[in-house]
Amino acid sequence: MSTHFFGLKDWNFQYSHSLGRNEFGGTGFRNPVDMVVSADDVVYVVNRSREDRPDGVRVTMVTLEEDFIGEFGAYGEGDGESIWPTAVALDNEGNVYIADEFLNRISVYTKDGDFIRKWGKAGSANGELDRPAGLAIDGQGTLYVTDSRNHRVQKFTLDGKYIGTFGSFGSEPGQLNMPWGITLDKDGLVLVADWRNDRIQAFTPDGEWQASFGSSGTGIGEFNRPNGVAVDKDGLIYVLDWLNDRVQILNPDGRFITALHGEHQLSRWGKDKLLSNPDMIEQRALAFTWDQGAFEKRLSDPCAVKVDDQNRILVLENTSGRIQVYQKTDTPVLV
Repeated sequence: MSTHFFGLKDWNFQYSHSLGRNEFGGTGFRNPVDMVVSADDVVYVVNRSREDRPDGVRVTMVTLEEDFIGEFGAYGEGDGESIWPTAVALDNEGNVYIADEFLNRISVYTKDGDFIRKWGKAGSANGELDRPAGLAIDGQGTLYVTDSRNHRVQKFTLDGKYIGTFGSFGSEPGQLNMPWGITLDKDGLVLVADWRNDRIQAFTPDGEWQASFGSSGTGIGEFNRPNGVAVDKDGLIYVLDWLNDRVQILNPDGRFITALHGEHQLSRWGKDKLLSNPDMIEQRALAFTWDQGAFEKRLSDPCAVKVDDQNRILVLENTSGRIQVYQKTDTPVLV
């Protein structure tokens, strides 16, 4: 007879589907860098595009069923415009916050993409920014910003008033070297992807160091320039292991569970594009002859990972211009 040990879980992570294709406008993404999922399942995807095609800089709004809602933003320095967008976050009212590492500012929009305000100033003093890279907002309305080239995390009110800072340059516990992605867990801990130190660090909201895990490499629990981090409602940690082209999934104490390497299948938008372009169908067929589609399935320059309240894991890919969606399920462990 099998015995159930209640409280122990056997997690499963199953590929569901993909969203997106490479496009400079409309139904697709172009060199996306970050995304966020709203409470009503709208995905906001920040597109950085290319230096030679600034017309692709924008925010795309799409449902998880790949229904195109719209887009907003453009290339430039004016209100509602961006040069090098890096990150996106939502507040409790659904307003959208976009960080720009070239302009060293934060721009704020309504959930429909109407510009509200902007703030930020280049520099290294308190409240000034040098290439902001990641954003996270807590339930009390505090905005956390990874201030990458100042090697710190800064806290602001939602209208840009400086609250505090933590972190300094270095590799010791609590120190940072070009921090990038940032997230908050259900208990309020702040997790930071410490990019050049190849590790994840956890802090209290006041910046007190709690833990570090990870080291440089390609093995289990090792990272090569981690640029994103997410935590689900069970406390599992998802590390976007950028140059290793994978997402590592860890227990709350940092122990390795498994890794996602990519299981992409052609999205609805992708199928529509192929059907309208016979030459692309032929090119794709040749590629499949070469490697049976293995290259297309794999993650390619993954740049953001998010987990929603339904345990859906979204992995955004910069080069491939798509999102791979996975579903986490759990069952009691049988012993």
